Amino acid sequence: MNVTNILKAATVALLGVAAVAALAGASNAADAYNTAFLGVHFQNDNEMYEPTSDAERKRIEKVGQIFTSKLTESTKYRFADVGPELKARIAAGQAPGECGGCEVDYGKELGAEWVAWINVQKVSNLILNMNVYITDVHNNKMVFVRSVDIRNNSDEGWERAINYLLKNYLLPGVS
Repeated sequence: MNVTNILKAATVALLGVAAVAALAGASNAADAYNTAFLGVHFQNDNEMYEPTSDAERKRIEKVGQIFTSKLTESTKYRFADVGPELKARIAAGQAPGECGGCEVDYGKELGAEWVAWINVQKVSNLILNMNVYITDVHNNKMVFVRSVDIRNNSDEGWERAINYLLKNYLLPGVS
């Protein structure tokens, strides 16, 4: 076999591997849970004494990004588009999980199988907890509830908390 034939054979083999990988990815995407992420909600129990800071607002955004990106990368979840109008309605109403089932209604409105949201409760500047919830829209039943405590109000503390929940509970065995 000459070099040209070897290169042609290698190219054909690589294209075959790529095609199989693409089909496997398409299969995984089809099997992924269609999930509506309703956001990260912040409950500041000491708002009067320690108002929510810009740093905390940025952490709220970052936690949501980490959550959706890591779940999407796992191919076990795909996220429905929650447009600006619905985001505004969610922000104007009671928090998901405290609204008498509005989270399920939002999920139905978006055609999602599951709805997910995160609640971060700031008890003090030293004590916070992060809670992740996922509900099956069709059965109106919680399929996932986990919580971790955070013992510092920093970027590192919040990122460790969401990564711990993902690594140990939602995506165990996925690096």
